[in-house]
Amino acid sequence: MAKIPLTWDGKDAQGNPLRWDTPGLTWNGFLPQPNRKPMPQLRVLLGFASAADHSLEETTSSVIQKLYGNAAYTTPPVTLVALQAALAAFTAAIATAAQGGPADTADKNSKRDDLIDLLRQLAGYVQTNCNNDLATLLSSGFDAVSTNHASSPLAAPTIKDIANGNSGQLVVRVGPIANAKCYEVRYALIGSGGAPGPLQNGGLFTNSRNMPINGLTPGGNYQFQVRAVGGSTGYSDWSDPVSHMSL
Repeated sequence: MAKIPLTWDGKDAQGNPLRWDTPGLTWNGFLPQPNRKPMPQLRVLLGFASAADHSLEETTSSVIQKLYGNAAYTTPPVTLVALQAALAAFTAAIATAAQGGPADTADKNSKRDDLIDLLRQLAGYVQTNCNNDLATLLSSGFDAVSTNHASSPLAAPTIKDIANGNSGQLVVRVGPIANAKCYEVRYALIGSGGAPGPLQNGGLFTNSRNMPINGLTPGGNYQFQVRAVGGSTGYSDWSDPVSHMSL
């Protein structure tokens, strides 16, 4: 912003004080500039790099659907064909690793790293070309890092699904809660009469999409609840209970 002249020269030739409207008044200073708070710079959320395999697949699919052909992003550094091929290779490797040995798991992890590298390139491109506009950033299929640092009560999570992992393991997944520091799980074994037994602590998790609960009895039916940790009250309300059988 251009500086605005302000200061006058004091007195006229007869020694009379000058007023702002005195003819011939000379200005040689500057008005102070307004103290404007800079707009926070939007950033792409890179949490996909540490997310569970299934969540990484979801993020990639979202980018494939929304980024390519988007008028705001005409020259992405990774082609659609390359990203689709990396996703297909990763998905196939996941299936192979689930039935294979250590070499198959290593191959899956290598293909995961390849996919993450492509997404990081695209994330940097989106961050540079979104013109610091949240709607434009989100239209790419990526999520944004929250710029809201105010402390307020957290919303209660919603359990999206519970999946079987290894024997005696169930993996709980909830939708992410803005400004949550982590998530707490509790569970109870449902008795033969349908009533849940004593509640047990399932632990704290930073990844809302991958919360494995271990040591469960195969064949047992368990009820789960999740709450978010953080905000002005410390905890959200518990989610509605959801049941699932352990294998």
